[in-house]
Amino acid sequence: MKVHIDSEICAGFGICTGIAPEVFELHPDGYAVVLVSEVAPGDEDTMRRAESQCPARAISISED
Repeated sequence: MKVHIDSEICAGFGICTGIAPEVFELHPDGYAVVLVSEVAPGDEDTMRRAESQCPARAISISED
């Protein structure tokens, strides 16, 4: 599973960093970035939660 943040949509709320700090980080410019290229097995539910909780809907997930 891969996770992506659309930097043009991200509003820097930081909810994702609270849900999965090992995957997301707030960049110094105030927007979230993804720290890993692939999500660890077993973290799929956490990534779906981060995706659904993002107020800006900037997070997307792909299964490839």
